[in-house]
Amino acid sequence: MIKHIIGFSLKNRFLVILVAVFVTAWGFYSMSRTPLDAIPDLSDVQVILFTEFPGQAPQIVEDQVTYPLTTAMLSVPFAKVVRGYSFFGLSFVYIIFEDGTDMYWARSRVLEQLNFVSGRLPPKVSPTLGPDATGVGWIFEYALIDKTGTYDLSELRSIQDWYLRYELQTVPGVSEVASIGGYVKQYQVEVDPNKLAAYNLPLNKIVTAIKRSNNDVGGRLLEMSETEFMVRGLGYIKNLEDIKSIPLGVDQKGTPVLISDVARVRLGPELRRGIVDLNGEGEVVGGVVIQRFGENALEVIQNVKNKLESLKSGLPEGVEIVPMYDRSGLIERAVDNLKEKLIEEGIVVSIICILFLLHLRSALVAIITIPLSVLMAIIIMNQQGLNANIMSLGGIAIAIGALIDGAIVMIENVHKHLERDRGKKDHWQIIYEAASEVGPALFFSLLIITVSFLPVFTLQAQEGRLFSPLAFTKTYSMASAAILSITLIPVLMGYFIRGRILPERYNPLNLLFIWLFKPFIWLALRMKVLVVVLALLLAVVTTIPLQRLGSEFMPQLNEGDLLYMPTTLPGISITKAKELLQQTDKIIKTFPEVHHVFGKIGRAETATDPAPLSMVETSITLKPESEWREGMTTKMLIEEMDAALKIPGVTNIWTMPIKNRIDMLSTGIKTPVGIKIAGNDLVVLEKLGKEVERLIKNIPGTASVFAERVVGGNYFDFEINREEASRYGLTVGDIQDVIQTAIGGMNVSTIIQGRERYPVNVRYPRGLRDDLDKLQRVLIPTPGGEHIPMAQVAKISIKKGPPVIKSENARLNAWIYIDLKDIDVGTYVEQAKIIVNEGLELPPGYSLLWSGQYEYMERAKERLKAVVPLTLLLIFLLLYLNFRRIAETVIVMLSFPLALIGGVWILYYLEYDLSVAVAVGFIALAGVATEIGVLVLVYVNQTFEKRMALGEIKNSTDVLKAVLEGASSRIRPIMMTVISTVGGLIPIMIGTGTGSEVMKRIAAPMVGGMVSATLLNLIILPALYAMVLQFRFARRGPVMESSYSEKRELTSVN
Repeated sequence: MIKHIIGFSLKNRFLVILVAVFVTAWGFYSMSRTPLDAIPDLSDVQVILFTEFPGQAPQIVEDQVTYPLTTAMLSVPFAKVVRGYSFFGLSFVYIIFEDGTDMYWARSRVLEQLNFVSGRLPPKVSPTLGPDATGVGWIFEYALIDKTGTYDLSELRSIQDWYLRYELQTVPGVSEVASIGGYVKQYQVEVDPNKLAAYNLPLNKIVTAIKRSNNDVGGRLLEMSETEFMVRGLGYIKNLEDIKSIPLGVDQKGTPVLISDVARVRLGPELRRGIVDLNGEGEVVGGVVIQRFGENALEVIQNVKNKLESLKSGLPEGVEIVPMYDRSGLIERAVDNLKEKLIEEGIVVSIICILFLLHLRSALVAIITIPLSVLMAIIIMNQQGLNANIMSLGGIAIAIGALIDGAIVMIENVHKHLERDRGKKDHWQIIYEAASEVGPALFFSLLIITVSFLPVFTLQAQEGRLFSPLAFTKTYSMASAAILSITLIPVLMGYFIRGRILPERYNPLNLLFIWLFKPFIWLALRMKVLVVVLALLLAVVTTIPLQRLGSEFMPQLNEGDLLYMPTTLPGISITKAKELLQQTDKIIKTFPEVHHVFGKIGRAETATDPAPLSMVETSITLKPESEWREGMTTKMLIEEMDAALKIPGVTNIWTMPIKNRIDMLSTGIKTPVGIKIAGNDLVVLEKLGKEVERLIKNIPGTASVFAERVVGGNYFDFEINREEASRYGLTVGDIQDVIQTAIGGMNVSTIIQGRERYPVNVRYPRGLRDDLDKLQRVLIPTPGGEHIPMAQVAKISIKKGPPVIKSENARLNAWIYIDLKDIDVGTYVEQAKIIVNEGLELPPGYSLLWSGQYEYMERAKERLKAVVPLTLLLIFLLLYLNFRRIAETVIVMLSFPLALIGGVWILYYLEYDLSVAVAVGFIALAGVATEIGVLVLVYVNQTFEKRMALGEIKNSTDVLKAVLEGASSRIRPIMMTVISTVGGLIPIMIGTGTGSEVMKRIAAPMVGGMVSATLLNLIILPALYAMVLQFRFARRGPVMESSYSEKRELTSVN
């Protein structure tokens, strides 16, 4: 079949070239339309339910909102995790779906389930769906500042909420714009309970009066004088005076009692749960642009920037928008770095071709394969919807050297045939015979390289989403190269390989490699058993460095920005949080490598941010590395910052912005290693968490450990005495209304000012609710018109309780965060597991789960254990289909363990840990190493068959001579293949740009493995094959010729 394709291509040369031109044009068009991003979107498909339950404590939110929602969502199809968070006044439920679930299908199923459960929720509590975004949707953050000092934080927040936010949400691809920081303006009615008692007015009278005095109504239509009039009753509150003049009733003398008579009315700040600070210089107002699922990040960011530029003219004088976090810089650095590497690789491979062939036109045929294969891969990428990122471009990058393997071997074979048959046969006939001779074996080799990536496609979850683009593009480019090797390459060889060609025997590089390898091959053929034993011994010795390699999920991708995520003890006040944030930001800004610091404590107003007030997220934007101190690295900088930020009660954690948001979504754990303890009692969970923290604190490699204080919040508990309350005719609800409204403050109405909306809040003055004694004297109106103090009907006590309640699959959780230093994840967890298992006794009904990166690593390891053997079996089958003999197939399969030797030693030398990236490198190595084995056996077999046909094989010594000639005389194509593959990877190995941390781990085992596979294949494989041929010769004798003639048909033609 392959021969027929080659023949068809050579007969229809013009058609083949025309198709190639069309494909080239289509490829450039696809390239211009391919979206760019830094890394693939690694986040799971998520749907968020966000519910506001104002003024309620976390336990109440958990019992009445979060628990009913989480239990209902467990039955949503394809939901793998349902994670609940109960905060003060807020509930978040994250439903994480299985891979491959459509985002909008998932949202519709959650809505269906929400309709079912809504009847179980408290009145006026209405859950809403979060934005259709993913965990990496935070693509752009900005600050709104006023350098003139004219505008306060509430005015800046109004500009953000009512001007910038809605304008930015019109940008295509933007799902939501969240506000954070500053103050939301609030109309505050501070009621004096003594005056209420004097006028004999209950508190709810004020609430009702405000609600009844803030409304516009319509009176349908009137028709007068043939004209239609719409009737309106205007009653919106417009300013403070309107609130002050609201009547509550009349006194005994008939004088109206107004709100101003019993309360102080003023403008103030709404209760807030998030603050942002810039450079430690003070609070600012911030905005977060959240990208819609599946959009082109670079394009969305550029459109947002353009929109902000157009909005600047509408800002008050002196107010500026300052970008704080911009992912486009990372995207451009990552893609530019990979593009640079692709160009460098192309140049290196081109030079290798020219040096080996010493014929420019022949080298050009091989070089053309590279851009054409890449363009064909980009066409399929674009049609599939893959974007260009460090992984998808990395797949092409690691394949560059291997792309020209087929062309190299074909060109070299054409040179051989032209040297022998020029002038004797037609030029195109020579091309056909040369291409047909090696084409089938080459096609199978390239097919094996393609199939070898099957395990990567089976990876699941985060690791699958990370590496599948790389697997796709490498597979597409290699498949494209395979197609080109039997269609376009033979045609181009016919046109370009003409004129004087230097014979192979005069090529200096060929002579050098024959001089180097022939003595070793000769020696190996005479000491075959010893060579095999030494190879086995080398494989055994290699287990020593293998056992010393650590393990990790993935090397950390340097995003160019840092994220400082310290955790404070719960119960911190908003005032102290502001002070802490400003203090840490100011220290970080003093480092000369830091460009600016944007600190956030608490949450932004978006369902995608379930951060408590105790969580700090400080984005540190660094200057270009050229402006850093000499010798400074990111690791050293983090160590210096960590040493400078030793604040009592604060546990430091350092990470990267994108990585953190992905990890927080996938597992909820923000550190490399985490522990989740699940059970039914928060007090027991906290006790277990503290015990684990104590056990882990002194384990070598622990940088920091923090167990959540799940009952570390502070509570004023009003324990109502029902019997005492009944004596005054009061129900529990009457007393709770006072607690909820007078003490906590309740938003009772909304003032509409044009397009802006501001709440009206009713409560007692701060002076009456800032200590225990005053709270006990809070007055409660009774049905009889009396006002009694709170102490009469309720006991007030200060207690500890949950600041945040977390649950996973409806089970209460306590999480422990563990940051590591100078140790790999796998080794650390193995040590820590032993210590925790020995020192911790879990009560019945409680469970402990290791999470974070360790969870991903174990999942990937189990998957690869199952799939790699199946892939090797498939490669074995393909080899058997090519050779149709078990012995040859087994010998070629030995190429892979020989390649593993070099891969392991180079990892040990470079001090790389085993990771999914390294595993992908070994998987890629399997294909290219097998190709070397195939070439060695094909060339040895061709020489052996030729000598058999000429009757030159008389005894076993002649067999050895044939093997020696076959292995040594065709070293040039083998070394060209190897050196072009390795040479194509060298720019990645010496690169330092964005994404190089991951790409080096993929390239390293390929480089080391190719070197060892080549050295050992050229020595051990001929020795093993010689043993097989001698055994067959001894058994079959004169039958050999017909048998090998038959085999030639199978191996060289089929």
